Amino acid sequence: MTKHHRNLFFIFSTVFVLSIFIKPYPLSWLLKLLPVFALLHFTWQKVSENKEHTHKLFIIGLIFSAFGDFFLDYDRVNWFVFGLGSFLVAHLFYIGSLKPLVTKLIVIKRLPIIAIYCVYGISMFSLIYSGLGGLFIPVFVYMTVLLLMGITTLLSEKSNTWLVIGGISFIISDSLIGIDKFYQEIPYAAYLIMSTYYFAQFALVKGMFEQAPTEKIS
Repeated sequence: MTKHHRNLFFIFSTVFVLSIFIKPYPLSWLLKLLPVFALLHFTWQKVSENKEHTHKLFIIGLIFSAFGDFFLDYDRVNWFVFGLGSFLVAHLFYIGSLKPLVTKLIVIKRLPIIAIYCVYGISMFSLIYSGLGGLFIPVFVYMTVLLLMGITTLLSEKSNTWLVIGGISFIISDSLIGIDKFYQEIPYAAYLIMSTYYFAQFALVKGMFEQAPTEKIS
């Protein structure tokens, strides 16, 4: 990532996270989108240089993430489902961008780690399911796809440290949302959620477009 894009991303994300202290304020959704726009501009340049199909899928996922950011900030209560749906689509495109997957032998070697993801997902859903109400099915579907995205960062031939960290950070961020919204309020939840979310997007972009082959996970 260019120094310019990296600096813009961290400046914009820091400003938004700090601005949570004074929310609500006009056009907060726009400020929230600026870090993602910085990543989008970088990825657009990379896709323009390299016409690889999976990179195009990744940038579509990032665009849907931006829609999700807008919906959740503009009206978190009434538009929560739209935000959830946008991020669901984003994760499906992220999964598509991680193709091709590794051989069966490597999958078998990574089964213990995959099992940890699954146990975590089951535990998290068991914690929040009683508070979901009418959102039971949408949240269940979303959590399933989110975990699949995280697992796919392990099973992709492109798998590397940054991609795996990005997947984990996304899972942590959305877990915090789930606990705070459906189980029990978390002190300073918004700061933790947005910090881990922005880092997740940054790590996924870095892992997808910058990680050198020699740094890939074996």
